[in-house]
Amino acid sequence: MAETILSSERRYEGRILSLRLDTVRLSNGQAMVREVIEHNAAVAIVPVDAAGDVYLVRQHRVGSNGPLVEIPAGMVEDGEDPAECAARELQEEIGYAAEQLELLGVFYLAPGYSTELMYLYLARDLRESKLEQDFDEAIEVEKMPLSAAIGRLAAGGEPTDMKTIAGLLLARGRLGVRG
Repeated sequence: MAETILSSERRYEGRILSLRLDTVRLSNGQAMVREVIEHNAAVAIVPVDAAGDVYLVRQHRVGSNGPLVEIPAGMVEDGEDPAECAARELQEEIGYAAEQLELLGVFYLAPGYSTELMYLYLARDLRESKLEQDFDEAIEVEKMPLSAAIGRLAAGGEPTDMKTIAGLLLARGRLGVRG
């Protein structure tokens, strides 16, 4: 079942990703070329306040060619600790800091072709603490009960992404929220 990399060639290097072509030997002995997108790790955060409301962000996403409602997220910079990145992204995207930041899980987003690893956090005990948004972000913040967010997004009420669905459902389980 293991593959052996015979050669590797970087074909494109951009600001946020690179494309690598790996020639591999499959377990059956045949060789083939794998296309691999190299991407830094990322974080996603489910911020929940004392009232049980979750903060979501609405922003344009190039891959969906339109706006999506998501949990706050961002890319881990080279050498940055994922928890520090999560704390920074919260302040940039929703204007809050968390006294409690708990790791819910770590997972690959698309392991069939990408190296991107996602660190998913639950943020609690929120207090106002705003940092300036990145120059390329135009974000609207939405706040609603966690159960309403799950009903709206995880139940297919409107388009979203899988990190948001996973984050909301894992947070619900961790917090013991019904519905």
